[in-house]
Amino acid sequence: MLINIKVVTNARQNKVKKEPGRLKVYVTAPAQNGKANQAVIAALAKHYRVKKNRIAIVRGEKYREKVIRIQKC
Repeated sequence: MLINIKVVTNARQNKVKKEPGRLKVYVTAPAQNGKANQAVIAALAKHYRVKKNRIAIVRGEKYREKVIRIQKC
């Protein structure tokens, strides 16, 4: 499954919010050294109830707009 997300870093709390056509993922981690990407993967894993190794960033690793692949199985 591929999903489009927008990432908001330095948020007060980690959460996933649905928007038309994409998800908005709020993470407390800063956008430095991949910390925000790791936090995004952890937040999505919790939201979809899958292991972190089932989630991969397909496109947009260094941008706020990302495409994420989630393997459910």
